[in-house]
Amino acid sequence: MFKKDLRRWLLAMLSMLVVGSAVVAAEKPNVVILATGGTIAGAGADATNSATYQAAKVPVDKLIAGIPQLKTIAEVRGEQVFQIASESFTNDNLVTLGKRVAALVKQGDVDGVVITHGTDTLEETAYFLNLVVRTDKPIVLVGSMRPGTAMSADGMLNLYNAVSVAASKDARGKGVLVTMNDEINSGRDVSKMVNLRTEAFKSPWGALGMVVEGKNYWFRLPAKRHTNNSEFDIEKIDTLPSVEIAYGSGNASDTAYRAFAAKGAKAIIHAGTGNGSVSSAVVPSLQELRGKGIQIIRSSHVNAGGFVLRNAEQPDDKYDWVVAHDLNPQKARILAAVALSKTQDSKELQRIFWEY
Repeated sequence: MFKKDLRRWLLAMLSMLVVGSAVVAAEKPNVVILATGGTIAGAGADATNSATYQAAKVPVDKLIAGIPQLKTIAEVRGEQVFQIASESFTNDNLVTLGKRVAALVKQGDVDGVVITHGTDTLEETAYFLNLVVRTDKPIVLVGSMRPGTAMSADGMLNLYNAVSVAASKDARGKGVLVTMNDEINSGRDVSKMVNLRTEAFKSPWGALGMVVEGKNYWFRLPAKRHTNNSEFDIEKIDTLPSVEIAYGSGNASDTAYRAFAAKGAKAIIHAGTGNGSVSSAVVPSLQELRGKGIQIIRSSHVNAGGFVLRNAEQPDDKYDWVVAHDLNPQKARILAAVALSKTQDSKELQRIFWEY
């Protein structure tokens, strides 16, 4: 009798352990990794090649398989959306990726999305998604400055951290994030400030937080409108209008501005010096182009923290121009393209630049 009771007890304990393990497994968050190529999927000829390599070579399944520790923090699956170097990212690529992310975050079995991306235009894609995907679920972009074949490769830890952040409940509602070099930055603010080194991505206003050994530490929150609070929706955007960037400098001419206008640009971002300054040789042409319906948006190419004040340097009210606030030229291009899908009114565009 005693042996039978002991056996029943042992079977009951074993059953509880099995059920308990299943519950723990079921409670692990589900993260989808969308791969688009870039250095994080790159390969060099030798372990010493940290700057000379071919980008977009390694498929997403291999990236995931190379980090078995991912299984301890989330149920992870991958999709290969593109396999390209990010300098070749087009508006059509942005829209395709945005629609896929939006579809995934609507699924009950997806708790977060990670996007592996080349670093050259990672900040542009992050900001685009921040504007057009309506969700409070974490969306995290990640790349690497060195290929996985290099002895100093940073992609493995970057991707582990990105999945950890995407799987975290405390990352919800903070907009699209960029996780690299142990930092968590807002996709709205962050930019690639330096090449060749792993600490390449910085925000002029500071990181939102850090991730250390799978744990998030937050220091500030985004102040601008994003994701769930955005008036834009990727489901209503199928194409983006042409917006071009013309670089201001000493001895600048109007050649680039006129060429972009002739090619059908709906807006031109003036990447000006200092406070978005415009050369006296260029001002008349920009006035003329604005008169033809092309939006003129003054930005600054100051590397970290360029801030353009309205009606400073140029009489924006008089010329009916828009200022980009603190957005760098490439981010201003993204916002202008998204905004122009909704309005052509310059006053509305200026409101949008203040709010986003």
